[in-house]
Amino acid sequence: MNTSRTYTMTARARSVEQTRDRILDATATLHMERLAREIGLDDIAARADVSVQTVLRHFGSREALVDAAVARSQKQVLEERRTPVGDIDAALRVLVAHYELRGDGVLLLLAQESSEEFARRITDTGKALHRRWVTDVFAPYAGDDDALVDLLVVATDVYTWKLLRRDRGLSRARTTTRITDLVRAVLGRAAP
Repeated sequence: MNTSRTYTMTARARSVEQTRDRILDATATLHMERLAREIGLDDIAARADVSVQTVLRHFGSREALVDAAVARSQKQVLEERRTPVGDIDAALRVLVAHYELRGDGVLLLLAQESSEEFARRITDTGKALHRRWVTDVFAPYAGDDDALVDLLVVATDVYTWKLLRRDRGLSRARTTTRITDLVRAVLGRAAP
C-alpha cells in the first residue's frame, strides 16, 4: 500500500473542503453585509480568495451556491440557538448572543424579502425556525396555547432586539434584561 498517495489524497480532499467552506463563508457573509443585487460572483470569489471559475467548479451555478450557503447557515443558526428547554434566562442570553452575531444581517435580508426570491425563502424559513424555537424552549409555560406562542414570538423577534439595541442604543446586557422582562410579563404567573 502506498501511504504517500493516501496522504496526498487526504490532504487534497481536505484542501477542497476548506476551499468550499471559504466560498460558503464568503457567500453568507456578503449576503449579511450587502443587498443581493450588489453581490457578484467576482465579489464572492475575491472574498474567498479563489477565482470565479473555482466557485463555479464547486457549485455549478450562483443559485446552487446560494442554496448551499443557506443550508449551511441554517444548520449554524440551529446550533447557535440550542437552548435548554424551560430555562428562560439561558434561552434569552443565547438568543441575544445570536442576534448580536447575525441580527443586522437578518434585518438586511428582511428588507429584501419582497424583492428578492432567495431572501424571501431565507426569511420564511427563519421565521418558521424562530417559531419552532419559541414553541420548544417555552413549552413548559406556553404548551399548545397559540396566542401565547404568538406573543412570545413577538417578544423575542429580531425587530424587538433592533428596537432596543440599535434604535435605543441599549447595551447587550440591558437589551437582554428588557427582553427577559417582556417575556416574563407575557408568561405572567407561568414563569418561575
